Amino acid sequence: MSQHPSLKVGGKIRKKRNVLKRYERIDILSDSNRWKEGDKVLGLPKTKPLE
Repeated sequence: MSQHPSLKVGGKIRKKRNVLKRYERIDILSDSNRWKEGDKVLGLPKTKPLE
C-alpha cells in the first residue's frame, strides 16, 4: 500500500496525522511514564500527536 503524497516527508506541506503508529504511541507513553518495558502493547490508551 502506498503513502498519500501529502504525508510524505519531502513535500512542502506536511499534514498533521490524527492516528499514530503503535511504536509512536509507546514512545509518547514511555516519556510520560505511563508505559514501561514489559507492559502489553495491545489496548494502549489514546495519545495526542506531539506536533
